[in-house]
Amino acid sequence: MFNPRNYMRLIMRAAPLFNAPVATIAISPRLGARLRRSVTLITYTGRRSGRTFSIPVAYRRHGNEIDITANMPDAKTWWRNFVGDGAPVSLTLDGAERAGHAVAHQDGSRRVTVRVRLTGL
Repeated sequence: MFNPRNYMRLIMRAAPLFNAPVATIAISPRLGARLRRSVTLITYTGRRSGRTFSIPVAYRRHGNEIDITANMPDAKTWWRNFVGDGAPVSLTLDGAERAGHAVAHQDGSRRVTVRVRLTGL
């Protein structure tokens, strides 16, 4: 029988299989130019594990702020590293590594947006 919760778990377990090639294409000088307009690599340190993670995410830029929408937030955990006061991150933008501070916001309909304010501009 179809159970949406099991389906979501399956998708989330497969995410690393998709993240690696997307990240590779995004940093590729030839193939990544179009992808880099809307996808960036975000690098952060896990709040509990202390490990460093890098994942590709879709983003929108507004001056020195970057908005990242966490699709299916109930099935993902990465955005929880930025709840409350947030945490430092780095992003690859325009071929350069940029530092920033990210804070996650969850609205009334449970949508999650992580806003990154770029530092050192």
